[in-house]
Formats: sequence, structure tokens, C-alpha cells
Amino acid sequence: MTISDCGKIDPTLRSASSCHCKSFGFLHLDDSDCFVRRNMKRSYDGYASASYASPQLKRTSNSYGDSSCPEDDSTRKARKVADHYSARSNQTLEEREASPIIHLKKLNNWIKSVLIQRYARRGDAVLDLACGKGGDLIKWDKAQIGYYVGIDIAEGSIRDCRTRYNGDADQQPRRKKFSFPARLICADCYETSLNEYLSDDAPFDICSCQFAMHYSWSTEARARRALANVSALLRPGGYFIGTMPDANVIIKKLREAEGLTFGNSVYWISFDEEYALKKFKSSSPFGIQYKFHLEDAVDCPEWIVPFNHFKSLAEEYDLKLVSVKNSHAFVDEFLKMPEFAELMRRLGALGDGNLDRSTLSQDEWDVAYLYLTFVLQKGGESTARNRKNNNLHKGKMYISEEDIEILDGNI
Repeated sequence: MTISDCGKIDPTLRSASSCHCKSFGFLHLDDSDCFVRRNMKRSYDGYASASYASPQLKRTSNSYGDSSCPEDDSTRKARKVADHYSARSNQTLEEREASPIIHLKKLNNWIKSVLIQRYARRGDAVLDLACGKGGDLIKWDKAQIGYYVGIDIAEGSIRDCRTRYNGDADQQPRRKKFSFPARLICADCYETSLNEYLSDDAPFDICSCQFAMHYSWSTEARARRALANVSALLRPGGYFIGTMPDANVIIKKLREAEGLTFGNSVYWISFDEEYALKKFKSSSPFGIQYKFHLEDAVDCPEWIVPFNHFKSLAEEYDLKLVSVKNSHAFVDEFLKMPEFAELMRRLGALGDGNLDRSTLSQDEWDVAYLYLTFVLQKGGESTARNRKNNNLHKGKMYISEEDIEILDGNI
């Protein structure tokens, strides 16, 4: 069964998959090539994201991280990423629908929704690393979680997340209040040790990191801090779910390109001259940087995450691999399930099967191929998922500007 077999989903969408594998150094490449036959690209007017001055928020002196260390190159790069996402303003529904990658955004929302629905349970405590502007809050609400902690390096994003959570944004004038208390923290979760700071809230049932784990891979120390935080804060048997770039696909495309840049009408990736030979040592899996541009979404440095190294490093922190799938394979598998096919129809990534016949363009589908999903599970004897009348957490049902916690010395 392919995408075209799924009920009212646009029948012009096809998934063709032929698979054979090659090994290039430390990267194991999958040559699966799914494609979208129908290419209905929308016309749109380009627009720039607005930046704005931020009010002074209450800051917390950070004794949990390495705030005494001078700002190094990795910290400067993290700040650059944070500034990029802070400068992106929340969009109105009209602006969002006009995006040149609107169907890709809807597809990514479907992928995250499937992950959350499969692993979240009623009453779960959730730790959302790199939570951004709170784009997944509604997904967690539908999963009927009991508590939420969102952490992001970008102050602007955390403020937007607060606005979205409180429900007083122009973008969501009719949305009901969320059913769970929340806590929002501005910190670099790849630099700061969070287990003591969040001791009143832990353990968490689920940790999520969507489209952001690769920002930890600039150095080994940052990658280790990220996984150490996840492991320390998850309960035994808890899940770490996420999405990130698929290094196999990116390196494959780099080696197929004539130069060091490749892409299409909505994205491009460019490597520096130091990678002119397009060879990567298995002994140096960290700090492999490239520049990534995605229309109406991303324009900043990112880092290759060789998944076999990610898996091995995670095992050092008692996080065992449950699943890893390229986004094309993920769509092909879960779109066969009626409940997720219906969710895809409602989200509209492939049209609604009725009046809306628009769908993913070929170029957007090619971007989806650049990403994978992963699920890890914390080792040890599984404990009860639901929290036992724990009133010690610091969550609130309404978050003021002063409630946002900012850990100094991290970004």
C-alpha cells in the first residue's frame, strides 16, 4: 500500500521506493527515492520576518551550567542560531497559508503529531527541548498530557511560546485554554546541566526535541550535555522522541552534486571548501558544519549528525534506540493506518480530498527526504507513567512575562 491507496488523500501523490544501500565511510546511505508526481506550486509574495525589541525579563543566576567559562566558538554559533529564530515573528494564518512551503510545514506537523500520539499518554509530564514558539502545544493538549516544560535558547521564541500558551495571540483568537500547567525556560539546553534546576519537575515521561537535535552536534561536549540532560530527566522506561536531518541523505546529495552546494527552488545546502574532497573521518563525527537555507523557515548554520554515532553516544547515557526512519519511510508506513490517514486529510498536507486539491510540490517532498524521525527509550525498570499527585512542580495555567525563567551564562 502506498500513499495513493489511502482513502481520500490526493490520488496523484505517489510513493515509489526502491532500496539498495552503499557505505561511505562512517555514513550508511539509503538510496530510497520516493517522489511526488503532482507538482502544484503556489504563487506567493515574499515577505521578511520581523524582529522587535524585547522587554527586560527576569533573569536567574545560573549555578547549574558552566557560566564562568568564556564564550567560545560553539557558544557564538549557538547565539547566532538563537538570534535567527528570535528574529522570526509569529505568523498570522493568512501569512502561514501563503508560505511557499506550507504543505511541507503541514507534513512536518503530521509527522510530529503521529510521534506524539504514538508515545504520549494521558497525564504524562513532558519536557520539550528547543520548544521554539510552542508550535506543538496543541498536539500535546490533544494527547491530554498533565504537565509541560518548554526550554529554548531564543528569548523571542520563548516569549512567542508564552503568548501562544496563554491564548491571547491574534493568531489564535478562538482557541480554548490549554488543559495542562506549563513552565517556560530560556536556556541553552546543550550547554546547561538541567537535572538539578528541574529536580522538582522530574522525572518526565517524555522528552521531545523536534528539528533541533543537530544544533547540539557542533562539539562533542554539547552533544553529550544534550543527551545527559535527557537521560537524567527521563523516568526509566520514558521515551525520547524527535526529528533531525538525515546525515545519510545529505552526504549522499553532497557527493552527487558537482560542487559543494545543492538544493532546489525552496532550499539549498552549502559546505565550506574544507570539505572539497567530500570525505569525512569516522574519528571526527562532531563539528561538520554546513549552511542551510529553507524558504520561510531556516537560514543558519547546522551540523551533520552521523546516526550511528548518535545511537552509540545515546547508549552511553542509557538511551536505547527503539526506531529510526527517514521521513519518506515514516509517511509511507503510517499513512497506511486509517487514523493517521484521516489526520493527514485534516491537516491538509496532501489536500483535503475534497475542494482543496493542492498538495506537496516535488521540491517540498525532496526537502522532507532530508529528515528522519527517532525514538529512544530510557533503560531501567519501567515506572508508572502517570504522576502521583505531585504538586511540587512550578507550572502555571497562565504565564506572565515575569514567569519566564532565563538562565544567564548559556547563550
